[in-house]
Amino acid sequence: MRLTPILMLTAAFGMTLPALPVLAQEAEAAAEAPAPAAETLPAITVAEVTSRRLTDRVIASGLVGAVEEVQVAPLIEGQPLEALSADVGDTVTEGQVLAVLSRSSLELQRSEAVASLAAAEASIAQAEAQLVETEATAAEAQRVADRTKLLQEQGSAPQAQADTATANAVSAAARVQVARQSLESTRAQLALAEARLENVDLQLSRTEVKAPVAGKITARNAKLGAIATAAGQPMFVITRDGALELRADVAESDILRLDEGQPARLRTAGMSTALEGKVHLVEPTIDPVTRLGRARIAVADPEQLRSGMFVEAEIIVAERDALAVPLTAVGSTAEGITVMRVRDGVVERVVVTTGIRDGAYVEIVDGLAAGDLVVTKAGAFVRAGDRINPVLDAGNTN
Repeated sequence: MRLTPILMLTAAFGMTLPALPVLAQEAEAAAEAPAPAAETLPAITVAEVTSRRLTDRVIASGLVGAVEEVQVAPLIEGQPLEALSADVGDTVTEGQVLAVLSRSSLELQRSEAVASLAAAEASIAQAEAQLVETEATAAEAQRVADRTKLLQEQGSAPQAQADTATANAVSAAARVQVARQSLESTRAQLALAEARLENVDLQLSRTEVKAPVAGKITARNAKLGAIATAAGQPMFVITRDGALELRADVAESDILRLDEGQPARLRTAGMSTALEGKVHLVEPTIDPVTRLGRARIAVADPEQLRSGMFVEAEIIVAERDALAVPLTAVGSTAEGITVMRVRDGVVERVVVTTGIRDGAYVEIVDGLAAGDLVVTKAGAFVRAGDRINPVLDAGNTN
């Protein structure tokens, strides 16, 4: 019996003919099976550490008021107000006449003072003439006393005559002293009359109520016919040089960050653009009830504001270019402030030092370098040592 080739193969390998189809099926299945799958890494959004312009600011608010208010009161009292030459809203210069008081009674007082001065001057002339006369009489009496004493010593005149001449000389000398004192008294009266006249002239000059400083009138209480008095309300209130300031209330935690000269941006309701300002005073005390401090901000363009307006201020404490990361990338652990840095696809936790926080970004002072990649949402999906597929967030790049 002759064997076919298939039977010969079957006999050689010790297999039976029915096993051949099974072997073919296994070979086909092995050829169709897929290759082993590669490892799949999670896609995590990361941000690049870049340099940004960061601004450290303090937000405060308060009311606008005058830097310096000057109250104008009459310098003389008892005179009725005759004329007003200024009103609320007027801008005045230093020395400008604002109101005029009546001069009638003061003019009469001046006439009286002039008459008293003339009388004093006449009295001085009389006193001077009297002094000359008494001095001449005293000199003559002294000469007579000297001659009489000489004659008495020679025996040509009695003692009584010498005594009388001496007494007359002493009396004349006393009258000279009286005349001198009278002249001094008259001169004092003249000085008093001159002082009275100067006082009346001063009062007359003060009937014109003048602006002590330049500025804008914000209040007027003076009324025609009213009697001038320094008691009660002032006649006028002037904002010196029209300068306004914002008296901003600042949180206790922020007040120590403020200093004179720091710029500020001011906004109020209905204002399309911010006004420029500058901190010119930080008050040294904190309100014990509200726990708020106060900063006074000078307004660069006071014409855009009015006293009493409510204004919000953005005080610029610092502004600089610095390395920054999204605020969401920063976390806090027992080690301190940290971020999740990605290097070669591996996540690691890094302790950093932060600085300015400006909106959605925070300054990195130490711990990272420019170009480093950090997980945008630190700690949300990854842990240190995890391998990830970093996906750069285009919205967080410059």
